[in-house]
Amino acid sequence: MINLDYTEHEVIATRVINDDLFELVVDRGGMAFIPGDCVAIYTDQDKSRPYSIASGSNEAELRFVIREMDGGEVSPWLKNRAPDDRVKITPPFGWFRPGQDIGDAPFAFIATGTGIAPFLSYLNTFEKPPVQCLYGVRREADAIGFSALREFCPAQLAVSREKTDHHHGRLTDLLDALPLDAETHYYSCGLESMVNEVSEWLRNRGVELSRVHREVFFHG
Repeated sequence: MINLDYTEHEVIATRVINDDLFELVVDRGGMAFIPGDCVAIYTDQDKSRPYSIASGSNEAELRFVIREMDGGEVSPWLKNRAPDDRVKITPPFGWFRPGQDIGDAPFAFIATGTGIAPFLSYLNTFEKPPVQCLYGVRREADAIGFSALREFCPAQLAVSREKTDHHHGRLTDLLDALPLDAETHYYSCGLESMVNEVSEWLRNRGVELSRVHREVFFHG
């Protein structure tokens, strides 16, 4: 018998953003967490995937930004949850702490796709803004929370698969917008290829490894 450490949470809403992106909202159930934390969410068949919390640490709900994967074992099941359904969620875990544990040092955020989630959690928790935020998506409709983010801090959006009023291309095309100095910390979150490319770009410009913070997102 599988012994899983989790609590059950009632589904409040499943909000479809577009054809493969949705937001899962569940009751918080008293869970304490820090922006950057992840939890594992289980299906009724005890399959699980880790998801970063997108809500602020003082909000009454837990929100997750999830991409539905064709053939996935967890994301399609979560997308089909209805209000009053219950899902099993582990206690929060993780070490990624955007904008935290660095004193008064400046910091920048770099995200692709659903990797924006921990930065939205930060935005909804703290008042100090990053000096720059770069956000890459496939389509403009994928840019969850970008309007609020742009009001909170200097932010640029890269849209790779359609032409919009924003940069048409990859997020890494915008890296020259990042401030480069001896104090700034850099937080990147998203697909491994982007995170690795950003880390290499920073390393080649003399940024110390201790100021480069990484979180890789996987889907399923």
